[in-house]
Amino acid sequence: MNTDTLQTVQPLEKYSSAITLSDMEIFIFPELLYSLLLANIMSPRIWAWRDDPWFEGIEKMTKYRRVLRLKQFIMDNYEFNLDLDTWGLTTKDKELARFRGTIDEDTLSRSNALFGYEGDKYYFDIDIRRHFGLDKYTSDIIPYWKTETVEAMDAFRHREGYSGSAGECVSLSTLYAAALFIVCRIPLEDIYIIATPLHSQNFVDVREGILTNNRRVVTKNMWFNGTEITYKAQRAIRNEQITIVAHNTGYIHAVYPDATIDKDAYRHFKERLQSFLVTEVNAEIVANFLRQESRLQTCFQVVGECHGKQRYIPAERLYAYEHNSPYRVSDHTREKLICEIDEDEFYPDPIPGRVSINIFEEFFKQNKIDLSKPEDVERLHAQFSCNNAHGEEILDSLISFCRITPRYPDNETKQSFVETAPVELSTDMSRDEVIAYLESQRSSLPVADLAFYAYRDMTRTDWEPFVKASMERNPVCIEAAKKWDDARVVEHVQRLVNESIYDGPRLAQPDEVWNFGRGDGLERAICLANIWKARHPNATLELTSDDDGARLRIDDQDIHFASEKGLSIQRTL
Repeated sequence: MNTDTLQTVQPLEKYSSAITLSDMEIFIFPELLYSLLLANIMSPRIWAWRDDPWFEGIEKMTKYRRVLRLKQFIMDNYEFNLDLDTWGLTTKDKELARFRGTIDEDTLSRSNALFGYEGDKYYFDIDIRRHFGLDKYTSDIIPYWKTETVEAMDAFRHREGYSGSAGECVSLSTLYAAALFIVCRIPLEDIYIIATPLHSQNFVDVREGILTNNRRVVTKNMWFNGTEITYKAQRAIRNEQITIVAHNTGYIHAVYPDATIDKDAYRHFKERLQSFLVTEVNAEIVANFLRQESRLQTCFQVVGECHGKQRYIPAERLYAYEHNSPYRVSDHTREKLICEIDEDEFYPDPIPGRVSINIFEEFFKQNKIDLSKPEDVERLHAQFSCNNAHGEEILDSLISFCRITPRYPDNETKQSFVETAPVELSTDMSRDEVIAYLESQRSSLPVADLAFYAYRDMTRTDWEPFVKASMERNPVCIEAAKKWDDARVVEHVQRLVNESIYDGPRLAQPDEVWNFGRGDGLERAICLANIWKARHPNATLELTSDDDGARLRIDDQDIHFASEKGLSIQRTL
């Protein structure tokens, strides 16, 4: 397929996609990723965080400390959600039909998680459809993995089973990026959004670099600590092709031949990320490596002192004691860890066939090892000699632990960098100034124009994309209402809490109304229209909204809803 034609789809499809923001839509229209970030930056919700007592005095902290402060706030207030039922299901055929002539299934299957992509051997091993709960459906069924705005994330507190706000990985990455700019005052130039087929996270160019990962952040030291949490955080970059890198200067995509990101900014990103993903090898790193690669611990032993005598303990036993202790095998607290262990766990003599971890401390005092140099690798290899069956794979695994080389989006396709105007927002701007700037750039900066659709401001956007998204991509309320007759559906929608999750003239989609059990009258009228049209395709529906409220006329029946949105609309659905 000629990838030059990939984005020739009608503008209406792109603008309606800015409303629903599904995984598929962001893959097809990569500028939507940054549009969602800008929508969150415009939101009053995150600006209100500045007044939270938790962030008092944050402007006096270093950028690094600000990021850690933000991390704890997000950890305390947001959950990670990957429930397939949240936004319903669609089919591959339906989604492909939307973009026919734009992209084919083969291209998608090599790049998109919902269309057969399984990455390398790691994802085949875990059976990706089973891992995400898709094995109970036919292979044609895929979830509407929609990305939530901050308002939709906060509305999860109204959903059964949730105690607070929640969102999936793209939602959390764009929430983090917006809060980094608003609350931590990190310039947009220092924030890069990284999307892979199964994940989304941010690289923040602060100190040695920081990666956000769902609710958490990972520093360079943490990246190489060998813990289970860190290993999970590494999976996307270690195992997947990076599909999109989005930045205030533009984006680069693994499939599209043209990149809009500034070439120098992209080069800087690659250099900084690569530096983050590589570490020198030393005694602490070896011990961290063995924490992650537990199957190799049986090659090693640790020497400790008990009652003035040297004693020897299998490495796997010592690592097992870490789980219930503040002390670690890999740092200066090891002796305290050893002192917590009963003496009968130790051997009086060296354990045959095992390498002592302790020798690495002396070795690295005398030797500085560069894993890119064969002679250094050979010197290090000599320290790993043992009779264990895993002995030969230890060094290869250690090198892989210390050096990750991502598959960047320019690896597969030769990109040409197209000069594009950047989004120039300053951390000194107020929210009103941010919105005014983005408004002024709409005619020349498509990502700013799309941001107002992701923001759902119906006084600044056309109705057609919103209505199209409402009537075509909201299956949850339709499916949930199947068990009721028409009268019961009308009664249920009318009795939902008369409260919008969005402020001012911004509107929720029908499945947001249904999932969170609330909506302004206009939102509930659109929700009812979506359900009604699905069960009565030939019905004539007239939607009207004015100062007197919202009305949905179904054939010859008028259904009234109180509305405080102050929006005017009259259209046939």
